[in-house]
Amino acid sequence: MREPFFSFVIPVFNRPEEVRELLESLTSQQYNKPFEVVLVEDGSAQSSKEVVLDYKEKLQISYYFKENSGPGDSRNYGMRRAKGDYFLILDSDCIIPPEYLIEVEKELTSEFVHCFGGPDNAHASFSDVQKSINYAMTSLITTGGIRGNKKSLNKFQPRSFNLGLSKEIFEKTNGFGNIHPGEDPDLTFRIWQAGYSTRLFSKAYVYHKRRIDWSKFYKQVNKFGSVRPILNKWHPETKKMTYWFPTIFLVGFVMSIILSAFGFTQLIICYGLYFLVLFIDSFIKNKNLKIALLSIYAVCIQFLGYGVGFLKSTILLNFNRKPAEELFPNLFFSK
Repeated sequence: MREPFFSFVIPVFNRPEEVRELLESLTSQQYNKPFEVVLVEDGSAQSSKEVVLDYKEKLQISYYFKENSGPGDSRNYGMRRAKGDYFLILDSDCIIPPEYLIEVEKELTSEFVHCFGGPDNAHASFSDVQKSINYAMTSLITTGGIRGNKKSLNKFQPRSFNLGLSKEIFEKTNGFGNIHPGEDPDLTFRIWQAGYSTRLFSKAYVYHKRRIDWSKFYKQVNKFGSVRPILNKWHPETKKMTYWFPTIFLVGFVMSIILSAFGFTQLIICYGLYFLVLFIDSFIKNKNLKIALLSIYAVCIQFLGYGVGFLKSTILLNFNRKPAEELFPNLFFSK
């Protein structure tokens, strides 16, 4: 039997129904060459094994169960056991469009790169909250989503919900570290340090459900904010002023409210104009008034959570001699 070139590697934790949706979407790939699926159960109490068995006849699939050690280590575990030469890393809450593998192969054939990232879109079946959060995380006029473009060959930072990685570069870098979230930019920085490039494959998108409500969304972006100063300390050459934007935005918004109480309304008018632009942009993209309004709320939560996490982490890392693993134990997994 011909060995596959592509191996999907998917960590999962207590999400069997998500896995079913993901595997079902993989059965509809229009790609006419063999590919494999490696699913790694990361110590789940709700096993996906029965779901995997349902797809044994439809997909070339391998299932592994291991003790919980986090998504990064689970991806490494899967890549060490995969048969392909190019690994496609997905989150379990993704749905894959039929042309995905065709688009990936087109890009690799035209201009090979050892690591790529793809964007995420909102599926028609997503809830209004999911669509508004997706907007906040992917819009170019917020801090979320895709950073960079096709021209930024060496500076695009792939995200692990939709990431491609060659076997060669996995062996060079030893894959993901034990920080989470933040394991994907950390890997990207080490890939750059090893002399390799990364690139955005704009047409190789996935539908990313982001299985979250407002409370979970705040906790998620708060962790993102907490992680960034740690990555800045590990990789000081990657620091950017733009990482401060949510914190500055948050402080400025509070100041605008205070100043408006004393008659100085110019600043709060600027914030109002920004929210108006967000509303119009979301309405154009989603064609839904409710989602456009919820998008403003989602962006506010995003900036609040990230900004607070970033500021707190920056202060602790600069005024405390303890290592990040001790200051933020909830951001690290033991291997």
